[in-house]
Amino acid sequence: MQYLTPNDWILIGAKAKRRLFVLGDEIIREGVQGEAIYIIRRGTASVEVPGSHSATVLAWLGEGDVCGDMAFIEGGQATASVIAKDESIEADEILAKDLRDLFDNFPGLASRFYQSLTLILAQRLRDTSRELVRVISSARS
Repeated sequence: MQYLTPNDWILIGAKAKRRLFVLGDEIIREGVQGEAIYIIRRGTASVEVPGSHSATVLAWLGEGDVCGDMAFIEGGQATASVIAKDESIEADEILAKDLRDLFDNFPGLASRFYQSLTLILAQRLRDTSRELVRVISSARS
C-alpha cells in the first residue's frame, strides 16, 4: 500500500486483528459477503475460482499483499476464494466497517488508501492481460 503513511498504518493497525491460518484454510470464501480485507504478513496464499474438475489459480499472494479488496470496494460478495498454501499464514484482518469508520474520521487516509488500491488493481489487470495474451498465443500455436 504505497501511499499510506506511517501514521495511516498506526490507525489501521489499531483496528486490525492478527489472524492465523494453516495449510488449506480458506482466508476468504468465494460467494460470501466481503466484510473484511486481509493483509498477508507471513506465508503464501492462492486466489482460486472453481473449475469443472479442479480450482483454477488466478494469482499467488505473499507478504504485504492485500485480499478481499474487490468485495470491500463493491460492498458485495467475494468473487474468488483465497486459500492458505503454507503450514502457517499470518494475516491482518480489518473489518470493512472499521475501515470505513476510519475513512469518515480521516479523509486523507481514505484518499491514500484508495490511491494505493488503484495501483494494486492496475498491476493485477496488467498481469491478467499478459496471461490472457500468453494463453491465446499458445492456443493458436
